Amino acid sequence: MPSPSVTSHRKPVSIRRNVLLLSLPVLLSSLFQRLVSIVDVFLTGGLGASAIAATGLGQLLMVTTMTVFWGLSTGVTVVISHLWGAGRREDAGRAAYVACLAGLVMTALCSLAGYHWGGDITRMMGATPNVQNLAAEYIRLIFLWMIWTTGLNLLSAIMHGTGDTRTPMEAIILVNILHVLLAWPLIYGKWGMPALGVKGAAIAINSSEFVGFTYLLIQALRKQYITFSRPDFTLFGKIWKVGWPVALERVAQQSGQLFYSSFIIAYGTTAYAAHQIGLSIESLSFMPGAGMGIAAATLMGQSLGAGKIRRAKISHNEALRLAVGVMTVMALLFFFAPHLLIGLFSQDPDVIEKGSMFLKLVAFAQVPLAISFVYAGSLRGTGDTFYVFIVTLLAMWGIRVALSWVAASWLHLSLYAVWGVFLIDWYCRGAAFAWRYHRRDLHGVVL
Repeated sequence: MPSPSVTSHRKPVSIRRNVLLLSLPVLLSSLFQRLVSIVDVFLTGGLGASAIAATGLGQLLMVTTMTVFWGLSTGVTVVISHLWGAGRREDAGRAAYVACLAGLVMTALCSLAGYHWGGDITRMMGATPNVQNLAAEYIRLIFLWMIWTTGLNLLSAIMHGTGDTRTPMEAIILVNILHVLLAWPLIYGKWGMPALGVKGAAIAINSSEFVGFTYLLIQALRKQYITFSRPDFTLFGKIWKVGWPVALERVAQQSGQLFYSSFIIAYGTTAYAAHQIGLSIESLSFMPGAGMGIAAATLMGQSLGAGKIRRAKISHNEALRLAVGVMTVMALLFFFAPHLLIGLFSQDPDVIEKGSMFLKLVAFAQVPLAISFVYAGSLRGTGDTFYVFIVTLLAMWGIRVALSWVAASWLHLSLYAVWGVFLIDWYCRGAAFAWRYHRRDLHGVVL
C-alpha cells in the first residue's frame, strides 16, 4: 500500500490531468468559436474599414443579446454537474430538457427583437451611414437564424456539466471548417458564388452553425444527456437561481462594453477598426482562462455534489496555475510582437499603429484576466453567482465606463488613455474574486 505522502502527491497530479482533460477541449472549443468571428473580421478586412466596423458592431450586438443565454447555460452546467457528481443522472437529463424548452422560447423573442431593431442600435451608437447600412444587413441575417447559435451554446453547456467537453469541441471545429469554406467565396464571389460582401459573412455563419447544432443534438440524444419528460419546474428553478445573476452579469458586461465602444467610435472609424482587430486578437488570450474557468466550475460542482471538499480546492488551484502560466506566455507575445499580429488583419499604417498600442496595453491585463476567470468559475461552481454579478457590475460601470467617460468626454484625453482604463477594471475584479473565494466555506454548499 502506498504511503500517505505518495498518495497525496498523486492526487494533485490526477486532478491536474482531469483539469487538462476538461479544459483543453473547452479551450479549443472557445478558440474555434471565437475564430468564426475573427475570420469574418479578417475576410471583410479586404472590403475596407467600414466593413470591419460593421461586422464588429453586428458581432457585438449578438454577443450582448447572448447574455441571457449564457446565464441559462451557466445555470444548467452548474446544476447538472452537481447532479452528475451525486450520481443523479436521470435528474440531470430532466434538467437538460427543461433548459432546452426555456432556451427555445427565449430565442424566439430575442430573434424577433434583433431582426427588427438591431440596425437602429448601430445608429444610436453613432456609426456612420455607410457602416449602419452594412451592419443592418449583417444583423438581420444572424438574428433571423439565431436558433443555431443559442442551440450550440446550450447543448455545449449541458455536455460540460456531465464532464463531456470533447463533443462540443468536435462540433465547433466542424463549424469552423464549414465557415471558412463558405465565407470567402460568399464575401468575394469566388467558385461561382455571388459576391455578397458583409451579407455573405452572415450567411456563412448561419449555415455552418446549423450543421454544428445538428451534430450536437444527435450526440446529446445518442448519449442520453437529455431526458424527455414533463417539464420539471423545480429543477428549472434551481437552474435559474444560479443562472439569473450570470445573465445580469453578462448584461452589465456587454452593455458596458457597448458604451465603452461608443467612446472609441468617437475617435473615428480607423480607431474603431483598430479596436475591433485588437479585440479579435485579444480574445484568443481569453481562451485559456475561459477554458480553465469552465473546468474549475465543472469540477467544483461535481466535487461538491459528491461531498469531496479537498478535491474541489485542489481542482481550483490546478486550474489557476495552468491559466496563469499560459496567459503569461500570451502577454509576452502581445507585448513584443503586436505589429506582426495586427498586420495579419490590415495593411493600413494608422490601424497597425493604434492596434499595436492596444495589444501592448492588453499584455498587462493577462494575469489578472487569468485570475478573474478561474476564481469566478470556481465561485459559480459553488452557486455564488450573485457576488460575481455585483463585482462585474461595479467594475464595468463604476470603473471602466465611468473613467472612460471622464477621460474621453470631460478631460479629452487620447485614445490610449481610454484604452488603458480596462487595466484598472481587470485588476480590481481579480482581487475581488480572489478575496471572496478564500473567505467562502465550501462545506454544506447546496443548490
